[in-house]
Parts: sequence; C-alpha cells; structure tokens
Amino acid sequence: MEINIQFVKMPTSEHMETFVLKELEKLDKKYERIIKTDVFFKLEKDPKGKGKICDIQLSLPGPRIFASSNKESFEAATDETIRDLKKQLKKRKSEMKPHI
Repeated sequence: MEINIQFVKMPTSEHMETFVLKELEKLDKKYERIIKTDVFFKLEKDPKGKGKICDIQLSLPGPRIFASSNKESFEAATDETIRDLKKQLKKRKSEMKPHI
C-alpha cells in the first residue's frame, strides 16, 4: 500500500505521521486490497474549539472510499476517520463476497 501524507495550512508533524502510519498498517493487514492511501491534515480556525481535520481517501478496486473528521485534536480526528473507513471497508468486503 502506498501512503501519501500531507499537512495543509500547518507545519509537518512527525508524531502525527507515525500515529497515522501505525493505524493504517492495522487497516492494511485486515483489508489487503487497499492500493493507495491519501491522508490530509488540515488546521482551520473554528470558534467551537474544533478545527483539526483529518481527511483520508483509500484507493482500492471499485470506487474510492473517503472519510473526514473535525475534532479538538488530530489524534481524535484520525481515530474517528479510521473508524468510519473500517465501517465502509467492512460493507465493501461483504458486498464483494461471491454469492453461493
């Protein structure tokens, strides 16, 4: 699996790169058909205290899968985004099983 991590409107963070790589490795072990992953961390001003956004797009056979979260920390946003992707991957995996 090829992984691209980009930081938009913010400085690069080795901690976040390591954190997201660890989570994506777990995902790749469970769902082996993932070809490419694009991760975007964005920092936006939000009066509600949020504004730390994590967008992840997965390329695999069939349509791409995308999830996004806006939380108080990048770790929380990444966790929620990964949870959303797992749900979508589980659904996709069940749809791809051959019907007997």
